[in-house]
This record gives sequence, structure tokens and C-alpha cells, in this order.
Amino acid sequence: MRLTDDDGLDPWPIEEMVEGRHFYYEGPYMVFTARYHRSRGSCCGSLCRHCPFGHEKVRNSPDGG
Repeated sequence: MRLTDDDGLDPWPIEEMVEGRHFYYEGPYMVFTARYHRSRGSCCGSLCRHCPFGHEKVRNSPDGG
């Protein structure tokens, strides 16, 4: 599958994170966006808020593993 800029992906690894595009802050926490996760390519297993992979690597997750 050929990806274009319209796919909402950035080359991995992302060399320069952009606030509002790849992450945002909620209080003291850095929250990764769905765009960041799609660019990463797979679930990391950390129960991320914007996981586009259905938390497939999270054990005992209500919507995944």
C-alpha cells in the first residue's frame, strides 16, 4: 500500500514532534494523538487514549487483548 500525505501519517520515527499534531498536554500529561499512533504503526500496549488499533496489545482491555 502506498501512503500519501493525505493518509495522515508521518514517516516513522518522527524526527520532530509537533504539539497539536502528534501530541498535546492535558495537565502534566503528554497525550499522543491518533495521527502519532497511526504513524507508529501498532499498539504499544499502554492503553493510550487515542489508540486507533483497539488496544490490541493491552491485556484485559474492554476493547482489545
